[in-house]
Amino acid sequence: MQTKTIQVDKRGEVDWLTLNRPNRLNTITGTMVEELCSYFDHLRNDFSVRIVVMRGAGSAFCAGLDIKEHLGGDRVPEGAGRTRPGHHLFDIVRLMRACPQPIVALVHGAACGGGFAMALAADIRVAGQSARMNDAFVALGRSGCELGLSYFLPRIVGLGVATELMYTGSFIDPERALRVGLVSRVAPDDQLDAVAAEFVDPMLKTAPLGLRMTKATLNSVLNVNDLNAVIDLEERAQSICGRGPDFEEAMNAFLEKRPPRYRPAQ
Repeated sequence: MQTKTIQVDKRGEVDWLTLNRPNRLNTITGTMVEELCSYFDHLRNDFSVRIVVMRGAGSAFCAGLDIKEHLGGDRVPEGAGRTRPGHHLFDIVRLMRACPQPIVALVHGAACGGGFAMALAADIRVAGQSARMNDAFVALGRSGCELGLSYFLPRIVGLGVATELMYTGSFIDPERALRVGLVSRVAPDDQLDAVAAEFVDPMLKTAPLGLRMTKATLNSVLNVNDLNAVIDLEERAQSICGRGPDFEEAMNAFLEKRPPRYRPAQ
C-alpha cells in the first residue's frame, strides 16, 4: 500500500500506524481520509495483524482538519448524502470500530476535532505529557456532536464531563484526562512507545479469536440496554470461541503450566 500521509511499520503481529504529516501537525486531508479508510477496511479480513498502535509523527497526534488544504483542493469529504464516491470523514471512525484488532492510541501534542475523534475511537488511549485534547468543532461554528464524539465521550467520561467539553470546546490536559478515565496512562512523550508495550504484550498472549470476539461483542453490547440481550451476545461469542482450537490449547496450557502456543491467525 503506497501512502502519502500515513506510515505503517509491521512489527510481528502488531502494526504501528503513524499519521505522517508532521510539518502540518498531522492534520487531516482528503488524501489522509482515503488512506486511513483503506487501511482500516483492509484489516477487517487480515487476521495476521492482531493489534494496531496508532500515533502521530512530530509534535502532535492530529490537530484536526487541515483547513488550508481543504480550501485549496484536497478536500475532506463530509456530510450525509455521499454526493461523491470514495470514503467520507466519518468513515474513519466507523472503520476503526469495525476492524477486529484492538487499537492503542498514543496521544501527544494536539488531538483536536477529528484527531480527538480518532483517539476516542481507539480501544485504549495513552497520553503523553504534552497532550492537549478538545472538541474543536463547536469552536469553529459547528455542532460539537461530530464524528462519533457524542457516542464515545459520554460513555467514556460520563455525561457531565462530556457536555462540558462538547459545549465549550475547552482543552483537557493529561492529568485530568487520567482522572476522568479518558486515558489509561500518562507518560513522558519519549516513553509512549515503551508504555504501549504494557498493553500490547498481554494482548498478544491471549487467544487470537478470543481477542477479536471480545472487541466485536463489546461493540455490540454498547448498543444494548437489556441484560438478557447482553448475555445472549456474550454467550454467542463464548460459543464461537469454544468451538475453535484456541480454547483447547488454552486449557491444555493451563493444566501443563506452560504458556499457550496458539496457531497463527487465519
